Amino acid sequence: MSFGPPPSIYTESAQSADRTRARRRGRLLGGAAALVAAAALVAGAMALWPAAGAGDDAEATATVKQAPDEVRETHETAPASPEGELAVQHNEGDLPAGTRYGPGLWATDKLAIRGVANRLEGYRVASGQDDTAWSLKLDGHICAVSRDMTADHRTAVVIQPPHPGAAAGKGICDQVVFVDLDTGKKLWQRKMPGADFAYVTNTDLALTKGVVAIAWGHGSVAYDMASGQKLWSTSTGACQDQGYAGGRALLALVKCGQSTDAAYRVQRLDARTGKPRWTYQVSKGVQGVYLPSADPPVLAVEAGDIDVTDLITLDGTDGRRRATISMSGYEPLCGSTGFSGSFFGAVDKCPGLVVGRDRLYVMSKESDEIDEPANRVVAFDVQKGTTAGKFEGRPFQNVVPLRADGDGLILYRRSMDDVQPAAVVAWNSRTDREVPYLFFHLPEDDEGALSDPEQGQIVYEHGHVFFAAREMERDAKRPKSPVLSVLGVGSAGLKH
Repeated sequence: MSFGPPPSIYTESAQSADRTRARRRGRLLGGAAALVAAAALVAGAMALWPAAGAGDDAEATATVKQAPDEVRETHETAPASPEGELAVQHNEGDLPAGTRYGPGLWATDKLAIRGVANRLEGYRVASGQDDTAWSLKLDGHICAVSRDMTADHRTAVVIQPPHPGAAAGKGICDQVVFVDLDTGKKLWQRKMPGADFAYVTNTDLALTKGVVAIAWGHGSVAYDMASGQKLWSTSTGACQDQGYAGGRALLALVKCGQSTDAAYRVQRLDARTGKPRWTYQVSKGVQGVYLPSADPPVLAVEAGDIDVTDLITLDGTDGRRRATISMSGYEPLCGSTGFSGSFFGAVDKCPGLVVGRDRLYVMSKESDEIDEPANRVVAFDVQKGTTAGKFEGRPFQNVVPLRADGDGLILYRRSMDDVQPAAVVAWNSRTDREVPYLFFHLPEDDEGALSDPEQGQIVYEHGHVFFAAREMERDAKRPKSPVLSVLGVGSAGLKH
């Protein structure tokens, strides 16, 4: 099956995009042909590192009970053993001649959930089995996703249904679906008003407490999670919402004007009414803006360049600027969704950057020196903009920030070879304490795509790390062979 009904703005833009775009590549291929534990190194590492999790420090944020419709925030602890074992593996079969897109990856304590083409599927977290718990076929291909889910495991996707008449084949993404990720049940589906120019290239989706918000640069709409009732909407005008960042608050990116004359502002919205609580006016001359975090509010701006040049942190109560952090030497990777263009919602997606409550963590550019760390993750104080610690990779082993956890950060370190394993590590920038969570190897043929945050999606949740490629293509020599879609690793525990 093709990605969408041809001819389509969706499919044509994907197929004609420049596939020679600069992608971060591993400098050496790492991993073994099968995912195996690095038992000898694990034993040695346990002698060097304490067994408690970084999140177990006294100053770590305790788990707070959330309302069901709040955006989920979980707290991790170190597993009984960091020796990794395969927990989930699903292969995608019957791939078309072109590209099959997989824009969504979520995880709970029991399931890994994947969004691929025109369906969502949940896979049970078990001992390496390909065990599908449920499959939900959607009424069209996925156009936009949120990385978030609610505390009771619900999320939304925007889809591109087939359209009759004059709209046929135009790739319009004008329906939103709200789904229970535990069961795969569709809770409600709504047609977005005035979304005649909503495409995979400009549609963004965000969740905040009780609200689903969608913007497409020519309009926007918000729905109540419980009922699917429309709360508010905007239509075409001189200034339009380009996208949102969700979570503990709802932040809107507003664009006025077109092309090089465009001006941007960022607003914190009342999610139930759409009314702004405060507005921050972005300086003139900025080429693009991303919203990696709504609370605390953080902007990533392209000031006179096509890449992010600065991060700007704001006060969440009134929108005043707190600090500006230069991104010279860093790779926040904002907008780098790994697809052949800014597809599936890019305004809030910066896979090289993680924002916590009072720290933000950004990935540095790679070093060309073979005897130096491949790169590092640097922590910055959100209020002051000053450096607050760094976590260095190893030669040929890049580190990638995955998620904040209380006062700390969870990182992924790539494998170098058959001996040195990949790792998930918890790090507290205040104490510089690091604790290993998992050691493992990824399949050699897939390590490059899965470990690269531009090409792969990486999620750590409930003691498991999950990997999924954003794009899947069949092997030219073996076109009928299935292709890896999602892989998960958990702790082998203390069994013997």
